[in-house]
Amino acid sequence: MNNTFEGIDSPGLLKQLPQNELVDYASYLRHFLIEKIAEQGGHFAANLGVIELTIALHYIFNSPNDKMIWDVGHQAYAHKILTGRKEAFNHIRQLNGISGFPKMTESVHDAFGTGHSSTAISAALGYAVAAKIQDIERQNIAIIGDGALSAGQAFEGLNNAAISNTNITIVLNDNHIGIDPSQGALGEYLELLDFKKDNLFTDFGFQYFGPIDGHNLEELISVFKQVKTINSPKIIHVKTTKGKGYKPAEEEQTKWHSTSQFDKLSGKSLVVNSGLSKYQDIFGKHLLSLAERNDKIVAITPAMISGSSLHFMQQKFPDRVFDVGIAEQHAVTFSAGLAASGMRPFCCIYSTFLQRGYDQLIHDVALQNLPVIFAVDRAGLVGEDGPTHHGVFDISFLQTVPNLVIVSPRNENDLVRAMEMAIENVKSPTVIRYPRGHADLNVLPISFNPLPIGLAECLKEGHEICIISHGTIAKECTNAILHIDSEISVAHYDFKFIKPLDKLTLEKIFISFSKIIVVEEGQKLGGFGSTIALSATENNYKGQLKIMAIQDHFVTHGSMRKLFELEDISIDSIVNTIKVMHSK
Repeated sequence: MNNTFEGIDSPGLLKQLPQNELVDYASYLRHFLIEKIAEQGGHFAANLGVIELTIALHYIFNSPNDKMIWDVGHQAYAHKILTGRKEAFNHIRQLNGISGFPKMTESVHDAFGTGHSSTAISAALGYAVAAKIQDIERQNIAIIGDGALSAGQAFEGLNNAAISNTNITIVLNDNHIGIDPSQGALGEYLELLDFKKDNLFTDFGFQYFGPIDGHNLEELISVFKQVKTINSPKIIHVKTTKGKGYKPAEEEQTKWHSTSQFDKLSGKSLVVNSGLSKYQDIFGKHLLSLAERNDKIVAITPAMISGSSLHFMQQKFPDRVFDVGIAEQHAVTFSAGLAASGMRPFCCIYSTFLQRGYDQLIHDVALQNLPVIFAVDRAGLVGEDGPTHHGVFDISFLQTVPNLVIVSPRNENDLVRAMEMAIENVKSPTVIRYPRGHADLNVLPISFNPLPIGLAECLKEGHEICIISHGTIAKECTNAILHIDSEISVAHYDFKFIKPLDKLTLEKIFISFSKIIVVEEGQKLGGFGSTIALSATENNYKGQLKIMAIQDHFVTHGSMRKLFELEDISIDSIVNTIKVMHSK
């Protein structure tokens, strides 16, 4: 790697380079990113695809006065390097290190936080209108890519921005892929655009430039110089290759969207394969099994075919699997329409993305009591992706909605039994929430008998202290009990159904135990523990009740082990809580 450019870590220093050296600098920056992500893991292919684009933007525009908003934010690594965070890359996505996404509190150069997609146009328009009202001279730039233009909010922003008469610039990073290949008519339309004077964007009212080779620095710089002088809404259509400059990533863009540590020469992963199955794969394989038995089963996902392991079903039943693009609201209502017509839809969506379809879940599904099955993946903490991706709010915002059945399986066996239960439950919508990560080989799916709706399970008898948990954090509770001295008798109940609540079992617990601990991997405020506390009040419970959950804050990024420790829901934390309660 050429060390000539090692000191370039700010827009000012970049601008001092002669333009004829920028190609060499792009090569240096690309190799730097390959080395760092190989060592640490992180979002990979998208960042390699925007090296030249990032350099050209910072070469012509003047951050932080000019506002650059990266959307989706996982393509902003080169931007971070060029804005003073090069050395911090040694700890990116680690606890107390820099985030993998733009973050306003991290740098003045991060004009807006963009962990989720399709918000940049709206945010940039806010900046542009504010600049006009306040008579501030600046450029307001949204860089939108990785399929983010397919979301409804992006079109809402386009619709408003086109008639705003403001200085807003939208850079469309068109690489025809999000995580999986982009879906829908818009992606196909962009493929057909070829220097047409009139198109969708000009009809909206934008000045349109492109398509432009997003790896041609000379062409990018020339266009950016031109648009910098135009004080009206404009779109620059840039074509890039995701994974550019690293052959394995160019050939398998989906695989290399995000990666763990790998050997940069061979591309082979350096993470030892544990042999454990991922929860998403267990779900995907069993969904295929269900689909083989029931031809009314369909699957819907907002741009997460591989992330939700729907490729298993898609390969055999391509006409029954629907990737609707980054369009969570549409995914939920589309599923509702399918259910209303007698189909059995699985709406497969990450917990953090379901937040975007909340109104549709209430209004279009629950209110009409349609039997949509929500497969809520990445429920709970997700580790290094941080606060924009932790699935810690879904219990709080779901359990208040009437008609829902909400189940949080303890292990893979419960997961497949929950799926069987959901198919049989034609009377109401069902939510099945399961975590990111690997299951436990010691608990293989051995039973496909449907879970009885609303029944808790006693995992361990005891008579002094009772632990109540739901979901996979039961494993931490079990291990904590094993660490306790034998003279403390601890019972453990798995309330796998958050709704309906097993009130009979809960009332027995209130009668039998004077000390209760609720442990959950979700928000304390409005979470399952609060439901237990409400029931305790209603039953006039006089004993001690301790809720171990995430406090009223956003959880940072870091390894799962460190986050569990930080949030006081680790094995050690549970052990200490048991001992403290026992001593009182």
